[in-house]
Amino acid sequence: MTIDLAAMRKSGTDAQKAGRLDEAATAYAAFLAVRPDDAGIWSNLGALHRTCGRHKMALRAQTRALALQPDNIGLMNNKANILSDLGAYSESIALRRAILERDPDQLSHLSMIGRCLRGQGDYTAAIQHLTAARGRYPEDAELQIQLAFAQLGAGDYASGFENYKARWRGPELTPRKLSMPEWKGEEIEGKTLLILPEQGFGDAILFARFLPMLEEQGATVKLLCEKPLQRLFTDIAGADHLVTTMQGADFWLNMMDLAALHFDAVDIVPPPVHLHVPDDCVARAKMIVRPHADALKVGVVWSGSETYKANAFRSFRHTDLLPLCDLPNVQVFSLYKGPQVADLKADGSDAFMIDVGSTDRDFADCAAMMQHMDVVVTSDTATAHLAGSLGVDVWTLLHWDPFWVWRHTGNTTEWYPSMRLFRQENALEWGAVVANVAAALVERTKG
Repeated sequence: MTIDLAAMRKSGTDAQKAGRLDEAATAYAAFLAVRPDDAGIWSNLGALHRTCGRHKMALRAQTRALALQPDNIGLMNNKANILSDLGAYSESIALRRAILERDPDQLSHLSMIGRCLRGQGDYTAAIQHLTAARGRYPEDAELQIQLAFAQLGAGDYASGFENYKARWRGPELTPRKLSMPEWKGEEIEGKTLLILPEQGFGDAILFARFLPMLEEQGATVKLLCEKPLQRLFTDIAGADHLVTTMQGADFWLNMMDLAALHFDAVDIVPPPVHLHVPDDCVARAKMIVRPHADALKVGVVWSGSETYKANAFRSFRHTDLLPLCDLPNVQVFSLYKGPQVADLKADGSDAFMIDVGSTDRDFADCAAMMQHMDVVVTSDTATAHLAGSLGVDVWTLLHWDPFWVWRHTGNTTEWYPSMRLFRQENALEWGAVVANVAAALVERTKG
């Protein structure tokens, strides 16, 4: 029987382009069984696995591709990308430098080397590299964004937030288009200023601490607030009104840019925002925990928004936390709200990890539950910022290359005094992190 290899190859690539990834994977496996020397298909398969979140499989495929054509710049790039995903930063940097030796003006590799150096926790080297690269390409937004993250991780907040203004020139955010002008620091006494949150609920909670700095400006401050945060932000310091539309103001400003103004004047991280927890939320929380009054109550969150591109790295599975349910005199409550609640119920875990989050009306309900927990254990998502702002005892589990707020070393953060940090040592491996949390809970029960 004659095998039409060209047709087999095309069926796989066509399916991948059309987003039929299972079909493409099947076609690629059949093709590679008879043509294992096709580097391009191995690389396509690696890209497919990366899209599906199977990062270790992606690395296997890209490794085979590059072994077949070790001088192919495209294949070097593809392997460098998956190495960066998995925290193999030294190997990724080596490949990127090899590419730059042949094509010195590939800006993506210049910025990614800085990104990798920061991922290693070497902020000094990252800043030096990115500063030099910006000297050659001062208009490149991604170089400036990566420099900003390195500076923020190093604690140089004034420079970091100033450079982070380049985010609106990068590919991930769409610049604001409002009828009113952006506030650039001019006199606003007697004017109305609209503050716009950005990027996520966690960022809104994190940066709301900078609102009070506007009180001395003499302006009426409106804060754009989405419904899930509205009750929490009732009477929030520094905002005269909560609004739901981007209208009715003389000027507007992004909330993150308040941080740039603050650190330009003061080199001190302000305390977290004070949040409003309504009485009906408190009553609900008391009713839920009443049957477990004698247990150590542990609220858990294992995942953030699945639309966030790096969620697969910062999050884990509810099953990873099941060992906490086996600790004596510990009752675990799931504070998670999202599509993975179905998994919690499907395997019977909700009998051991009481589902509370799926019935939350908003973050105010979650906040009240947190205040009635002895400890909150959470992934790096909005609930970490919520618990930290409430001042409850919160333990945040961090992947190997965390958000700049947490930096790369230490078990505390100046941004949230009540928070304890537990760090992952190896990419995608959460067992040791949860074991450390379990040991800490055992010590807590002894106290």
